[in-house]
Amino acid sequence: MSRLPNPFPVSRRGVLGGLAAALAASAVMPSPGVRAQAPGSGVPGSGAPEPSAEDETAQVARFGYEDVVQRARELAAVPFDDHVPPLPESVADLDFDAYRNIRFLADRALLGEGGGPFRLQMFHLGFLFRRPVTVSIIRDGVPTPVPYSPQLFDAGAIRLDAGLPINLGFAGFRLHHPLNDPQVFDELISFLGASYFRFLGRGQQYGLSARALAVNAGAQEEFPFFRAFWIDYPAPGAERVTVLALLDGASVTGAFQFFVYPGKETVLDVTATLFVRRPIERLGVAPLTSMYFVGENDRRFLDEYRPELHDSDGLLVHSGSGEWIWRPLRNPPEQARSSFIDNNIRGFGLLQRDRNFEHYQDIDLHYELRPGYWVEPVGDWGPGHVELLEIPTNDETNDNIVAFWVPRETPQAGQTLVYRYRVRAVGEAAGLHPGGRAINTYQGRPKAAGSAEEVLPGMRRFLVDFAGDDLAYHMLDPSRVAIDASVSKGRVVRTFLVANPKIKGFRAGIDIAVPPGETVDVRAFLREGGRALTETWIHPWTAR
Repeated sequence: MSRLPNPFPVSRRGVLGGLAAALAASAVMPSPGVRAQAPGSGVPGSGAPEPSAEDETAQVARFGYEDVVQRARELAAVPFDDHVPPLPESVADLDFDAYRNIRFLADRALLGEGGGPFRLQMFHLGFLFRRPVTVSIIRDGVPTPVPYSPQLFDAGAIRLDAGLPINLGFAGFRLHHPLNDPQVFDELISFLGASYFRFLGRGQQYGLSARALAVNAGAQEEFPFFRAFWIDYPAPGAERVTVLALLDGASVTGAFQFFVYPGKETVLDVTATLFVRRPIERLGVAPLTSMYFVGENDRRFLDEYRPELHDSDGLLVHSGSGEWIWRPLRNPPEQARSSFIDNNIRGFGLLQRDRNFEHYQDIDLHYELRPGYWVEPVGDWGPGHVELLEIPTNDETNDNIVAFWVPRETPQAGQTLVYRYRVRAVGEAAGLHPGGRAINTYQGRPKAAGSAEEVLPGMRRFLVDFAGDDLAYHMLDPSRVAIDASVSKGRVVRTFLVANPKIKGFRAGIDIAVPPGETVDVRAFLREGGRALTETWIHPWTAR
């Protein structure tokens, strides 16, 4: 396989200039976007006139998103190169403990000149993160690579070789902002590993992640990766920071633009321009990755003092027709896929609705503070489906949940695809839609305690707690509320509905009978007459 020409060449001079520009912010290095002047022109004492502001503007081609799009287009036209340069010996064999002790020095953080609201820190190469990325800062329209230096890091007991090259690169980066305290720069967003990134809103702690793209997830999966980033130097008082990124992979290349707006619910506005190298069976757009091990609706693993262990507890979908669907997550005994076919999807996301510490009892990891990510397309995405992939896991260390949008038409070689969407880091997310929400799901044998009623194979009971919106009002006259339940195969044996004052809502019971061995979807929502009062709850179950 031929070696890919470097789409962002870094010379020693450019890197050294980058050090001056990034750390001291006192000079701007020449770049390919700056036209060379004729000898003597504009030089004091040469007899030539000084250039005007208009002349200087004309001489500088400001680097921006379209430049990254062009690089992605050119990258797609040459053979894919998956080569990872070998790391120097001093960092090649770092284990997890050694790697996590390498920390960027906070007093060397970039972007702070003039007291701006963002700070940039790098991740060192090593451990699992062996593929280098180039990180550049765009200042006055000119991109300048940030050079590597061991002096940027506190490595603890690890001795970083002073001779490591300045073009070594980084594993990734993170941006800080006064997110929770006006006087403290908290971590806001990080890009580390393949095309993964994650971000936080106020009062949140890291849990799930987002990705730029998923390719054939759950099968012969490919992991496209970012090769380079460009960060536009934010002005003092800026309300957002802009990150540009170049994606590469065996089947697709891409240019990404992230507008990052920090806040109570931090928002990312994303534009992705994709260039398809070869047909992609399952293209996952706006993929989200999370962990679900144990919850109230899935008790396969009981030898654990913590009642629940998950970064997300459900998938929420807002269909093109306006229906809101809640699908509780599971840790299934074997890999499972669920598809929600739609046209012009309005939104989807993995959420952590349960915010009660008592349900987790983890004083270190605080699962109740994990954010959810809510994706809202900008413009029409056309026909396709939201896909949920659930992978079995025996512990909480594996990300076993993936959700993404799949277009109906298989992308073909030579195609250019453009997607725009917004992602929000939400907390309880009670205000996402106006109806009642399914907040708890339980299941068990469909019989009352002490009852002599026979429970046949394939029978199951589901209990769903609905709360929020007007349900507290309807508790005053429960007779006006009905449960609408169905099963995709088999039959609903009985339903019952009781007021639940503890949640200011209702508990719905659904007993089903399904032929043993069949996998079905159980659906339910509450209504008053012909008006839906809640979202639609959907849960798969395999009859035993």
